[in-house]
Amino acid sequence: MRNDRSAFSANTNRTGPDFSTVSAAIPGRAVAHDRDDNKGPPQGDCGFRPKQWDCLNRPSDDSDSILAAYGLALDHVGDGVVVADMRQRGHPIIKVNAAFEAITGYTAAEAIGKNCRYLQGSDRLQPEIAEIRAALTEGRACSVTLRNYKRDGTMFRNALRLVPHRDASGQITHCAGLIRDVTYASGVDRLTGLLDRYGLLDRLASISVPAGFVVLLLKLDIMRFHDVNNGFGYDIGDALLRAVAGRLATLPSVALARVGTNSFTLAFELGDAQRAADLVDDVLNLLQPRFILPGAAMTTQFGAGFTVGSIGSDPLQLVRQAAAALQRSKAMASHPPHRFAAADERDASNRIRLANDLQAAIPNEELLLHYQPQLDLHSGNIVGAEALVRWNHGVFGLQSPSRFIGVAEETGAILDIGAWALRTVAKQAMRINDGRRTPIRFSCNVSVLEFTRRDMVAFVEQVVAETGCRPEWLTLELTESLMMPEPAEVLRVFRDLRGLGVEISIDDFGTGYSNLRYLERFPLTEIKIDRSFVRDVVHSPAKRVIVESIIKLGGVLDIRVVAEGIETDAELSVVKSLGCSVGQGYLYSPPLDTTAFDAFIKYHAISHDQAQQGRLLTTLNDNRASHTGGLPE
Repeated sequence: MRNDRSAFSANTNRTGPDFSTVSAAIPGRAVAHDRDDNKGPPQGDCGFRPKQWDCLNRPSDDSDSILAAYGLALDHVGDGVVVADMRQRGHPIIKVNAAFEAITGYTAAEAIGKNCRYLQGSDRLQPEIAEIRAALTEGRACSVTLRNYKRDGTMFRNALRLVPHRDASGQITHCAGLIRDVTYASGVDRLTGLLDRYGLLDRLASISVPAGFVVLLLKLDIMRFHDVNNGFGYDIGDALLRAVAGRLATLPSVALARVGTNSFTLAFELGDAQRAADLVDDVLNLLQPRFILPGAAMTTQFGAGFTVGSIGSDPLQLVRQAAAALQRSKAMASHPPHRFAAADERDASNRIRLANDLQAAIPNEELLLHYQPQLDLHSGNIVGAEALVRWNHGVFGLQSPSRFIGVAEETGAILDIGAWALRTVAKQAMRINDGRRTPIRFSCNVSVLEFTRRDMVAFVEQVVAETGCRPEWLTLELTESLMMPEPAEVLRVFRDLRGLGVEISIDDFGTGYSNLRYLERFPLTEIKIDRSFVRDVVHSPAKRVIVESIIKLGGVLDIRVVAEGIETDAELSVVKSLGCSVGQGYLYSPPLDTTAFDAFIKYHAISHDQAQQGRLLTTLNDNRASHTGGLPE
């Protein structure tokens, strides 16, 4: 053999990802497709045998020129060609073309001598690999799509066509592989190289589940992923998605797809349906260690919903069930994995209805604000109130933010809701504080979506001008993720808002991707200690140290510290002893509608005046007693 390229065909003109149309510029002869003697070309679409294959077995005056022309053709086709010697131990690669080098990043010198499996890296549990082994054992051609890895570690989806070549005796001597990079083809997610949701449905429809087995379909969401994108930047967000995909690819799933911005779906074959929950736990444990990314390291929480059943004729049914279960998982505080139940579909249907009805909530005047008082922990005075949006749905009744804010952010309705809320809060502040000696600060939550899509400075200026509210009566509550990784634009907006006189509060401090330098560099006026710290401050020494540290930092930096979620006298006693100045929680009052809030202010003023009068009388009596030697009159 003078040129190893001579032994295998090149499909220089073809259509479709399965290479179903085959032609070549080199003369050939047709062979039968239905041979059952296990000799000659394999069955399938490989029904063309180039004449130059014959020259391997007999001399020919023009064989060298034919081989040279054929080698030239191989080096100019768009798909990679790899040839393995099936007679040698380990089936080493003996030839690759230029396209193989371009696709994989490996030079011919680096590839030759290796087994083709090196392109799989450690990702060797793909079900398609078993299909390849079976085809080679049976001596037939096969077509599969694999996750392979380039020299730089980048994953690509390889639409691989393997064709065995037999000698005159019918023995397989070589195997030719045709490689096509279909990473960006239809059905494939461009960022991760996994299947997309269309590819997932195709894959599920093609799964042949063994008798007695069921399919576990698991859907995962990266929680607070928008905080990563908005805080660290989209490059880090993309890197996190690729890292998650890389870990999931090590699992023995029969399907793996990225089906949304931060959503992944996996399918497993299970011989015992009772093992479903354990397998889901294994997946979540795999994702638990920190992700080390370029310029960032983070631990990420996942919502997980799963269902167990048979694919049947409608794989979309399982997909819907897993999605409904995921929504239930995300609705729970700690996002535990949730197995699909019939009620979940009703909840999912209600969620869709909520999204539709939310569009009409403002024009129908169904939204309202409740106000939770904030008190000075030492004087007992009302110093502020947090505005919390509620939705009085015509059918479902009064809805808390946890039921609809997520839907509002997904649909973009949060922009209209946020604008309405700030205007309403400003009007309330103007009404309450007009003529009041000591004004009450009113806090309004601002979502990341609002902050990034709206000119907040211009909008606040407009609201203040429209309502007559003084800017210092307003506090904008934001999440700490907005400050990462300290973008200049966010810092500019914060400074401009402070220039207007508006106060800025960081909500749920300590629960996100905290960085203490933000307290120094950003013009903050308030930080709110998350209720999870306040709840545990009585019994957890570690939480107490954290709370005390935040309070001391606030004092040094002249930032007001508010303790959220105070519910017991014991919690109040501890946070007061640690030096916290302001608190809110059910110990004082739940969120109140406008009428009840007005009554609370009035009652509190009366009781506070009575308490002051009582303290004054006590002081006078004490003074009088000291002058009379304490004797009764």
